[in-house]
Parts: sequence; C-alpha cells; structure tokens
Amino acid sequence: MKFDVKSLRLAETGKKRIEWAEQFMPVLRTIRERFAKEKPLRNVRVSACLHVTTETANLMRTLKAGGAKVILCASNPLSTQDDVAASLVKDFGIPVYAINKENRNRYYRHLNAALDQKPNITMDDGADLVFLLHSKRKDLAKNIWGSMEETTTGVIRLKSLAGQGMLKFPVIAVNDAMTKHFFDNRYGTGQSTIDGIIRATNVLLAGKNVVVAGYGWCGRGVAMRADGLGAKVIVTEVDPVKAIEAAMDGYEVMPMAEAAPQGDVFVTLTGDINVLRPAHFRKMKDGAIVCNSGHFDVEIDIKGLTKIAKSIKEVREYVVQYTLPGGKRINVLAEGRLINLAAAEGHPASVMDMSFANQALSTEYVVKHYKKLERKVYPVPHDIDAGIAALKLKTMGATIDRLTPEQKAYLSAWEIGT
Repeated sequence: MKFDVKSLRLAETGKKRIEWAEQFMPVLRTIRERFAKEKPLRNVRVSACLHVTTETANLMRTLKAGGAKVILCASNPLSTQDDVAASLVKDFGIPVYAINKENRNRYYRHLNAALDQKPNITMDDGADLVFLLHSKRKDLAKNIWGSMEETTTGVIRLKSLAGQGMLKFPVIAVNDAMTKHFFDNRYGTGQSTIDGIIRATNVLLAGKNVVVAGYGWCGRGVAMRADGLGAKVIVTEVDPVKAIEAAMDGYEVMPMAEAAPQGDVFVTLTGDINVLRPAHFRKMKDGAIVCNSGHFDVEIDIKGLTKIAKSIKEVREYVVQYTLPGGKRINVLAEGRLINLAAAEGHPASVMDMSFANQALSTEYVVKHYKKLERKVYPVPHDIDAGIAALKLKTMGATIDRLTPEQKAYLSAWEIGT
C-alpha cells in the first residue's frame, strides 16, 4: 500500500482519538454497521479530498466497511492531524496522502496520487479534485460516476461549471443538505472558530468588538458564539436580506470600511476573495486580530498586507504579526487559512456525524443511480436528509409527533377552508 504521512509512529495516539470521536457519531456508526453487512460499495473506487481529522477517519472506515477502495488526501495543508493520518494507514489499511503544513507542490502531488487509482466516486471539500478532473486530469473524468461536495465554496464552483455546460459528471451538493449546513455550519463552525481563535491567541473575547464578515450559516454561528462570550458583534454583509436578519438578531451592521477602525477581532466567512484588504488594514487598531473561517485562504489579502508591511514575524504558533509603517501591528492567524481546523480540531464529532452520514448515504445513492443522473449539481435526496435527522433524534433520545390521518388529509386537500 502506497501512502505519504508524517510518521507511522504517531498511529497509536491517532487510533485513540479516532475511537473517541466515534463515540459521538452514532448515526455514522449505524450506517457503517449496515454497510458492513450489505457491502453496497463493493469494489467502488473512492478518492476523497477532505480535512484529515478524526471525524473524517470514521467516514473513511464507513466507506471501506461498505466495500469501497478508499484513498484519502488533505483538502487543506494546515488541517491535517498527522496522528490520525498515520492510524488510518497502519490500523485501518486506508491509503492516506497528507502531512500537516505540506507545501503547495506536495499538496498537488497528493491530489494527483488520490486520482491515480482512477476513481469512480470523488469527495471534495472545496472542489479541488473536480478542478483537476476538469483541467490536468481530464482523461479520468470518463471513469467518474459522481462526486460529493462538502462546502459552500465548492458548490459555488461546481454550479458555475454546470451553468456553463462544462460539468463532466453529476455532483451531489452535500453541503446544502438541511442536516449539514443548518448544524455543521452554524453550530460546528460557530464553536470551532471561536475555539481556534482562543487557542491561537488566548485572547479574552468579553468586551471585544468582533467583526463577522458574512452572515450565512457560518457567520450566524460565529456571531452567536462570540455574543455568548460577551463580545460586541459587528456584522458586514453585501446581501440586504442577510443584513436585515443580522440587525434583527441584535448585531450592529455596517460596511467593512466603517468596521475596520472599531474591530478588535475580524473573522471572514464569505467564501469570496479579498474581503479584508490594505484599505482596511490601514484603518485597523494596533494589535487587531485577523482570521478566516470561510474555506480558501483568499478572503484575507495576505499579499496586499505583505506589500504594505515594513516587517513580518511569527510571534506565536499560528500567529504572524505584520507591522505597518508607523508601528501599527496586525496579527494574522493560520496564514489566512481555516482557523478552526488549523489551530483547533474542527467541528465537534457530534455535528460531523450528520455531515458525514450525508456523505456516506449520498455515495450509496450515486452508486445505485449514476446511470440515470445528468451532468449537473443535485441536492441530497430529501429522504436521505430526513432519514438522517430521524436517526440523530433517536440517538439523542428525542421523539416527535406524527400527523393523524385527519391532519394528513387536511394538508393535502384544497377544498377545506375557513
């Protein structure tokens, strides 16, 4: 088995952490037990480009239990947990190509290594594998039955491809499942982003002005958690509807140009480019903390900041300080990459339980139906989404009502009025 990880000597620690996470992933565990019996993915080649974490490890175990031939590479150079990568190789026999802080060249070598098995199914967290399959590895696209996409950013890229008639195979937008973005993005990103900021800086958020750029589900989550810790939250937005929602949720709403001189901590969660740029850096307070939790490292204009800085130094792990002319210091966390995965452990396992259940069941769906699917971006089928919610409720010990026959008839009839 070929692989590229930091050291197999880390495997013992990684296995303990994988097994700990599994305790909080009962839905995925239920799916794995069924997969092990039914083998719905027998001999299906799956190449996954995801964050190499304990939760992802349990997804890989589930796919393998279903009979899949799985290869995993990292979707972010800073998010890889080296002990987890080692354990997947040594203890679970799953090839992994991922090393924390790997450079760009190695990152792309790993992406290509994952594609070398000529996969039938790909999984992405940002569409990097799909991008390669539409550019430098076009010859492999004919083997692809379908792909799963985990993030908002990736779904945007893929819908753009589909809109131009260039998408070469069907894609399931796992990110858009209700049991994914409602919970993973809001509660997972909300908690883990704050966790990453605190681990990297040890800053006290109470009383600080925290600027949240973007009020999608991730932004809502971060604003909620910062507010809960006593911060004063400012939201910046380009969407008027989301801006109204932020205002009605009790947060100040203003353009970034106005927020820049007020903020103590800035978090970007937009999925767009250059949300924070030199015009904003020049207005910030001395000691401002800047980070990103919106996927790719493009939301903060690091190149622009580098050009206007007179000195740059690492002052703490995951903290690089840029000193501007006049002495003002801007502290950038995790090189502008995902702070919740670089400096912390990413989403809690109980949230990823639902996200990765969607991945596993969507993979099974594609294997069963790929011959009928068109080259476009599909939502996760409703019965899968609702089924995962029902399973999660059951594991939480919660029950809900059922409609009576009379209620079902009322909701489906047009004749009954006031």
